[in-house]
Amino acid sequence: MTKNTKSIYLDHAAATPLAPEVLEKMLPYLQEEFGNPNSIHSKGQSAKNAIENARRDIAKILFCKPEEIVFTGGGTESDNLALRGILENSTAGKSHFIISAIEHPAILRTAEELAKRGIEFTKIPINKNGIISVSDVEKAIQPNTKLISIMLANNEIGTLQPIREIGKMIQKINEKPKTKNQELIFHTDAVQAGGILNLDTRHLKVHLLSLSAHKFYGPKGVGILFVKKGVKLYPQVLGGAQERGLRAGTENVAGIVGCTEALKFAENSRKKEFTRLEKLRNYFIAKVLREIPKSRLNGDSENRLPNNANFSFFGIEGESILLRLDFEEIAASTGSACASGDLDPSHVLTALKIPHKWLHGSVRFTLGKSTTKEDLDFVVTRLKKIVKDLRAISPLV
Repeated sequence: MTKNTKSIYLDHAAATPLAPEVLEKMLPYLQEEFGNPNSIHSKGQSAKNAIENARRDIAKILFCKPEEIVFTGGGTESDNLALRGILENSTAGKSHFIISAIEHPAILRTAEELAKRGIEFTKIPINKNGIISVSDVEKAIQPNTKLISIMLANNEIGTLQPIREIGKMIQKINEKPKTKNQELIFHTDAVQAGGILNLDTRHLKVHLLSLSAHKFYGPKGVGILFVKKGVKLYPQVLGGAQERGLRAGTENVAGIVGCTEALKFAENSRKKEFTRLEKLRNYFIAKVLREIPKSRLNGDSENRLPNNANFSFFGIEGESILLRLDFEEIAASTGSACASGDLDPSHVLTALKIPHKWLHGSVRFTLGKSTTKEDLDFVVTRLKKIVKDLRAISPLV
């Protein structure tokens, strides 16, 4: 059997490596250009200019105004600011909001916390392919609904949601005569879509959009929140007047510069890389399903991110597969999560209504710039043996 001579990283949905070109752009702001962007001297103004230039560059990619870009500490903070910023700002009695059943924990846990404060929410179910229905969203709208938050691409199974169609539906509702300014606000968590999908906010028809730099070869700890002009948010971090008063605290200048450069690099090669990854993904999926008995693909086979392949393997645990893969220097992740020492099935796979004997045996492979066909061939070779060995000792098979 061929021996692996290099590590194979197939967990790009969790984190991507910092691109060398991005690091190069960041270094001046970690060293000589260290000024506080809120200072009036030249070093401070140099840092401030770097932030404003970054804001303009991001705005070009999102097709919005520079003043509609807010820099945050990551995707989780961007999601929290979007939800809490709208719902905690509401003064028209008890509010209601809508999310999908497969949102990232940054949305789900925030929703649960808001519910404790009397702000009700509705979860929209997914179909067998992991996609929600626009009509289900429309039916869930109540007179006191303030916000609808649906992710653009799922982080586990990679399915793409009909964001533009939902946005068009919301736009029609908002154009109807109404009283007390009850405009519906539409947010999308686009963290997994950054650098991969079209982020034109006009096309998506959203009011709020979240991104995180470390998903597209940028630094960790930096995020973006697009806030359409006219949308009023209640700030979650109080202090100074940074980011138009929406996110107090001295800005992470190097991180913001790195985030911007990373998104620019990704956008320049996005269409070409999409095609390359999609071809590799389809090859990988077909090979796994063909060569490993009792394996299944989770999520839609076509309407998914070009780099995502999430499988379930009958009768075995995903964590066991991951440990064996890691021993082979292959990095992937699982759809199951360990919480408080207990193995709980993924809420995404649970929402798919996957049978119990398949539910825990999920593994997510997410491809990236470094992924080759040879890598995937090697992974399948190893995976076949791992699955066979684990099933030989499994009480569920």
